Amino acid sequence: MTSNSNLTIFITGCSTGIGHYTLKTLHAKGYHVIGSCRQEEDVAKIRQMGINCLKLDLADSDSIHHAVDELLTMAEGKIDVLFNNGAFGLPGAVEDLSRDALRYQFETNVFGTQELTNLLVPVMRQNGGGKIIYNSSILGFAAMAYRGAYNASKFAIEGLADTLRLELKKDNIHVSLIEPGPILSEFRANSFKQYQRWIAGKPSAHQDSYDSMIQRLEKEGAAAPFTLGPEAVSDVVERIISANKPKIRYPVTIPTHLFAWLKRILPNRWLDVLLLKAGGNGKR
Repeated sequence: MTSNSNLTIFITGCSTGIGHYTLKTLHAKGYHVIGSCRQEEDVAKIRQMGINCLKLDLADSDSIHHAVDELLTMAEGKIDVLFNNGAFGLPGAVEDLSRDALRYQFETNVFGTQELTNLLVPVMRQNGGGKIIYNSSILGFAAMAYRGAYNASKFAIEGLADTLRLELKKDNIHVSLIEPGPILSEFRANSFKQYQRWIAGKPSAHQDSYDSMIQRLEKEGAAAPFTLGPEAVSDVVERIISANKPKIRYPVTIPTHLFAWLKRILPNRWLDVLLLKAGGNGKR
């Protein structure tokens, strides 16, 4: 048996929400956890809690390389688990997404996440194995309206993770995807900031839907049925850490389980009807 303190776990996106909760929970259970945040003030707050944390901007390649150097020093060259959690949403109709907006979404959610992962794979291989966890989404396999940039980024992450899993099988490096549905976090508030930056104020055929979407993004607390707290994901992370052979996919929340099942049995056009209803024309 390996004690918790002998396992080093690196978690991205720890300023709020799932990453923050998971970091605190695993630290309390004796794991050697190291977190990362994009803003220096958030790094400082976590360090004040007695938890190792470093500055990392996934949209900046130089920041990624600097953070990996710092991480390997902190971890003495040994990373057992990487939890790729850092991500954000950029809401808006696909036809309203500029090339720059899509690039901005992918720089963090896809390009930066995978660059970080690629730098840590050789470290895990040299140490005889490890576990890579991607925090995907129900929107990584079931697209919903007005979430096109985020949908696409999570679809891309699922494709990369599935391929990486096959390529690393011989190296004893396990790759798992967590697919949460609605989780209580700062995700909507952060998404609203991106909407204001990239979409708001421009002429759009979708303005009526945006008005409904804004009400959802500004709402405090749960905005969708079956919303769970961040512990629902944190518990799965710990199950993956403890498993000898973790599963490939871990659906979290009732909507994820439901739509994964419906996608297997329904014709695409029927599924579209349900996805449009579930999205509530931007209201949910």
